Amino acid sequence: MTSYSAGPQIDRLIQLLGKLPGLVPRSARRAALALLKRKADLLEPLSAALTEAGRAIKTCAVCGNLDTADPCTLCQDPRREQGMICVVEEVGDLWAIERAGIFRGRYHVLGGSLSALDGRGPDSLSIGKLVGRAASGGIAEVVLALNATVDGQATAHYVAERMHELNVPVTRLAHGLPVGGELGYLDDGTLNAAFKARRPA
Repeated sequence: MTSYSAGPQIDRLIQLLGKLPGLVPRSARRAALALLKRKADLLEPLSAALTEAGRAIKTCAVCGNLDTADPCTLCQDPRREQGMICVVEEVGDLWAIERAGIFRGRYHVLGGSLSALDGRGPDSLSIGKLVGRAASGGIAEVVLALNATVDGQATAHYVAERMHELNVPVTRLAHGLPVGGELGYLDDGTLNAAFKARRPA
């Protein structure tokens, strides 16, 4: 018995939605159906927004943030503390910290974490670019705001060693963060407390 297919276009929509984080096949089918039932006020505006975002959004050459400007708005802001760099794994982590309004320095997005199992070594991440920024001088503190996972902790240890080679002070967020937790899912209060209780790495 073959499974029902509503057509290649709908199947492709479901497959693409299923690649988004948190959308299992059943959720992807529900999302696709919701979009198709509301073509005029949901599907078509979403399609236009995705096309526009694809054209306009750039990756910041300095910190790795996503923005319509390069360097990004945060890197260009003269009011931010130029001597502080907060290192995060992904752009979503940067957004979470900004949403909480707890850090007024600059950022560096690594693009993931070290993982021997997944074959991600230091060259797979933007660690070299971070070292270059730190080596250029004027950096008073590097804050490691990496996820409290095994890979996140290994990455934090590696980055801290590289910063220590340059005599750059390094702090880490307090380990009040839940083990296995990810920054993008934490509430503002937890992030705020972790920032205030950061310690030398």
